[in-house]
Amino acid sequence: MKILVDAFGGDNAPLEIIKGAIDALNSNKEFVIVFLGDENILTKELANFHYESNRVEIIHAPSVISNDESPTEAFRKKRDSSIVKGLTLLNSDSQYNAFVSAGSSGAVLASAVLLLKRIKGVTRPALVPILPTLNDDSVVLIDCGANADCNAKNLLEFAYMGASYATTVLGVKNPRVGLLSNGSEDKKGNALNRDVFPLLKSANLNFIGNAEAREILTGVYDVIVTDGFSGNIALKSSEGVAIMLLSLIKKNILVGGLRAKIGYLFLKPVFKKIAHVMDYNNKGGAILLGLQKVVIKAHGSSKAKSISASIIQALTIAKSQLINNIADTIPKLKESSIDKD
Repeated sequence: MKILVDAFGGDNAPLEIIKGAIDALNSNKEFVIVFLGDENILTKELANFHYESNRVEIIHAPSVISNDESPTEAFRKKRDSSIVKGLTLLNSDSQYNAFVSAGSSGAVLASAVLLLKRIKGVTRPALVPILPTLNDDSVVLIDCGANADCNAKNLLEFAYMGASYATTVLGVKNPRVGLLSNGSEDKKGNALNRDVFPLLKSANLNFIGNAEAREILTGVYDVIVTDGFSGNIALKSSEGVAIMLLSLIKKNILVGGLRAKIGYLFLKPVFKKIAHVMDYNNKGGAILLGLQKVVIKAHGSSKAKSISASIIQALTIAKSQLINNIADTIPKLKESSIDKD
């Protein structure tokens, strides 16, 4: 298998991207890394690492798309960028199995949607991160930013895709599906939620009702369905709370005097486990689910550990039957009023 890696996307490119990719390469013998970026810089940086040379390739892509650029303009004007060139190759050449980037979210999403074919039956791809839960399992959040405005059919498709991901990739039997809302009662939510709730209830899914935001990480649900606007807010809020809690613990240990420092020594293994569970770097990136090829969007601030996890995640998904399972299980919805945006 060949995994395309955007070497110049993200806050810590290219060094952390290269380091993470080589770490992944050295931990697993099943794939080849294909870096996209400035060939001269990549060749120079790679000279500092030890790896099997026959398992690393470079494709020259001199342009870089920044977060400040319009995604559609960048797609049109920077066809030689690492993002556009990588996704073009993923679309046109069957030897490439997946694409990983920590670059501009807008550019990755726009380019992937414009270049890659959707799975039959899917109207809109969704961005899907995997979050930790209290019971040491994971929860699939779908969508977290690809579609700010959705209709009921979109969310119904998200539910089927999320359940397929949980079953095929995470090994969850009969995943419990929840609809993100402002209350657990059946009638809660905005107009979109009230439209999709009965569809989810009658679908061939283990739908267990509305889920409040505070319940996302409890482990009660395996899949949380929402529109990309609400999902992105929920995701960023969760990240912010995790960062705040870890910072508060460190701050209070430092200012808490001798007793706090002694207590920390006894509790250090506990704190390390909590930090490990809450660290998004361990889960890899978010897959753009609903396309016929695997596209992983890593966090923009990803360092080597997160890039390595994202590449192994891409390999795992590419080897799985996820795309075929989605095509087989997503309902062929009839044209109706809910199909209209």
